[in-house]
Amino acid sequence: MRMLSRRNAIAIFAGASVAAHERVLAAAPSQGLAAIAAKNGFVFGAAAGPVIDKDAAYRELYTSQTQIVTTDVAMKMGTIAPQPGPKRFESADRLLQFCASHRIPMRGHCLIWNEWVPQWIKSMSVTERQAFFDGYLEEVAGRYVGKLHSWDVVNEPFWPGHKAPGGYRLGPWYEAFGTGYVRRAFERVAAVDKKTRLVLNEAQTERDDEVGLTVRRGLLQLVDELKDAGVPLHAVGLQGHLQPRYPHDQGRFLEFVNALAERKVEIYITEFDVRDDTFPDDIATRDTMIAETAEKFLTGVLRIPAVKIVIAWELSDNYSFYTDAARKKDPLAQRMPRPLPFDSAMQRKPLWFAMARAFENARRT
Repeated sequence: MRMLSRRNAIAIFAGASVAAHERVLAAAPSQGLAAIAAKNGFVFGAAAGPVIDKDAAYRELYTSQTQIVTTDVAMKMGTIAPQPGPKRFESADRLLQFCASHRIPMRGHCLIWNEWVPQWIKSMSVTERQAFFDGYLEEVAGRYVGKLHSWDVVNEPFWPGHKAPGGYRLGPWYEAFGTGYVRRAFERVAAVDKKTRLVLNEAQTERDDEVGLTVRRGLLQLVDELKDAGVPLHAVGLQGHLQPRYPHDQGRFLEFVNALAERKVEIYITEFDVRDDTFPDDIATRDTMIAETAEKFLTGVLRIPAVKIVIAWELSDNYSFYTDAARKKDPLAQRMPRPLPFDSAMQRKPLWFAMARAFENARRT
């Protein structure tokens, strides 16, 4: 008998998968991912960018599909303080008003990151930058006391590619304070806001290569240091940008997640999507592989009790940062990324159903 290649098998079974998805949809036509997650003991949400102010159909997805919203760029330093002078809170305030009007909790992302820092701040002397750091945290965190579910206080403290000791990410805050900028940020925010959950958010931990393993080691050590110092740290965010171009070992990754959980922090999957640039062009085949990748990952992590929240990084393919990057690279490109649960027409994809199954299969009673 002729053996099928993996790619041919996926193509053959894609039609059967679509039929199964349609039966699920027919059985529960009104349920969004948030409702499915909630009834199984989880919170599902998504990051939202400024486009929801303009695209009514996309905006509707947030009211029907999410139970929590993360700011995409609205609360990054480059948006709030793009130049000297008064801070620019308009975008953040609009999103907060939208969330409040629909009773959707909002997460602030992110207060401190060594990337996306405006040049005028990078040009400061170290002493000036240190003073700005403290004042910025007090002003921004103070403005939103009691209005947010959580803050990503520090984003991506590690990047082994910079070759710094411990795998830390270099940048203006590292230059100003050394590794102590992380503790300082959490302490400053906690002094201003005692109501909001404070989160340390990190990328690349899903990778089972030297980059990912270095980040894991560094993150575990940093959590230990913060906890030992009595720093308020309520949760760790693992971004969950799944990248099949890099190796991933589910067992070793789950050991790491369990090690985090043992440190008495909640765990949020904060920026979930699936990068598909190494998958075939054929959309049905590609969508099936994306769904398989996501379901395997979520089925594993959702079994760990400390994992409470899953947040997609946007909801539909056309508003993914991967799509934005692809369009900038080649405005005429025919193949566009498909990393999210909805396609560009706001229709559910196999990834949506894979995520729904993962929530159902990890039911918490």
